[in-house]
Amino acid sequence: MTKRLQGKVALVTGSTLGIGRAIARRFVAEGARVILNSHRDDEAAADVRAELGDENSLFIATDVADGAAVQAMVERGMARFGRLDVLVNNAGMDVFADPLQMTSAQWQRCFAVDLDGAWNCCRAALPGMLAQGAGSIINIASVHGHRIIPGCFPYPVAKHALIGLTRSLGIEYAARGVRVNSISPGLILTERVQAWLDACPDPEAETRRQTELLPCKRIGEPDEVAYTALFLASDEARFINASDILIDGGRSQLYHE
Repeated sequence: MTKRLQGKVALVTGSTLGIGRAIARRFVAEGARVILNSHRDDEAAADVRAELGDENSLFIATDVADGAAVQAMVERGMARFGRLDVLVNNAGMDVFADPLQMTSAQWQRCFAVDLDGAWNCCRAALPGMLAQGAGSIINIASVHGHRIIPGCFPYPVAKHALIGLTRSLGIEYAARGVRVNSISPGLILTERVQAWLDACPDPEAETRRQTELLPCKRIGEPDEVAYTALFLASDEARFINASDILIDGGRSQLYHE
């Protein structure tokens, strides 16, 4: 490893499974100390703590939709590691519903986690980053923030808004040393996606169908998102700001399928 994040401290929300865990693992491998997060302290949390070790990581169970709890999480992490250089807003949830049949609770929870959660973390992290004159915030958005897939409302609304938050904050604080960018993954083979495929009437057929939709003819891997997050977190990306990077194998650029 080249230790591209040596000496840096990162907070990665939703970091016990999938993309978040891959990012946390990659960051530690590259020299960072990482504040791990999930809304529950479960077996997955125990596994990632054991993998990354107490010297390099600190796990804090926090619901990112709770602004006061997020502030306490950031304060606790900074008390342990002394600073915060990188924030990765990865925590999120899928909410897919018919617009006219969706409940108010579904709408509110989608935005509470997918948008408010990211803002809560940004609001807690920004004062420290601004004080030190440097920081990188990375929001995990989605291909749903670029293209509309029928039957997925209101998730795309939240992800479009998250990309807007990224661009707005990136411009707001550019002159003060803080960069804000986002990553928009397409279909990535996380535990959640694998569970969805396994639940299909014919898992193998659905996996083949999804694979054929992609120009590269394969489904993405969490590590492929993690490497992009690593680049954005590092000083190599110091002139990249208020930008979104699609990681979808080219699918969103197709004229039709």
